[in-house]
Amino acid sequence: MSMRATTDYISYSYAAVVAFGGVFGYLKAGSVMSLAMGLLFGGFAGYGAMQTSTNPRNVMVSLGAAGILAVVMGIRSFKSGRFKLMPAGLVFILSLLQVGRLLYKYRS
Repeated sequence: MSMRATTDYISYSYAAVVAFGGVFGYLKAGSVMSLAMGLLFGGFAGYGAMQTSTNPRNVMVSLGAAGILAVVMGIRSFKSGRFKLMPAGLVFILSLLQVGRLLYKYRS
């Protein structure tokens, strides 16, 4: 099995969505925490995308960022007893998809 390095556009897109979400949270609600965490986790996800673009099995940074976001945003999206889609539920769903994708990529 050969491991050919290709640009991981899906992971870069995920990183951009996370970072943009933080900026949007700041612009909409004035949340400095959203800005800081969005840029921090978007940066980690972007760094992870760079690693998976170089070596498709090097998923640990991306997996860590997506996994933490899935847990934190999953808790936030279900906090009221009902599932709240925006914004926490969307990040939760995207993060779960990213975790699944990265685990599949690692095992292949």
